[in-house]
Amino acid sequence: MKLTGEGKLVRIFIGETDKHHHMQLYDTIVKRAREEHLAGATVLRGVEGFGARSVIHKVSLLDLSEDLPMIIEIVDTAEKIEQFLPIIDTLLEEARCGAMVTVEKVDIRKYTAGK
Repeated sequence: MKLTGEGKLVRIFIGETDKHHHMQLYDTIVKRAREEHLAGATVLRGVEGFGARSVIHKVSLLDLSEDLPMIIEIVDTAEKIEQFLPIIDTLLEEARCGAMVTVEKVDIRKYTAGK
């Protein structure tokens, strides 16, 4: 599949310990994006951050993590992202977690799958 031109980027900000039916929420979102045949998804783990409750979560010397911030980025055509947003909303509501979702226009320069 080749994809170039205008698209959309959705970013989902959640916590590392957020769960959806006993699975990591970020893992569930990535799997659903794959099931919907979106171009791709990437999960980024932050080293420090805070959210709506203003509690700072960060890597410390004593612990490997303290519910570190996670960002899931998904890029595809505007149409496919708009179709996926209700799925994201449902997953976040079911997880009952604090989250933020942003959507922005992007210029996709090149995306090719396969050989």
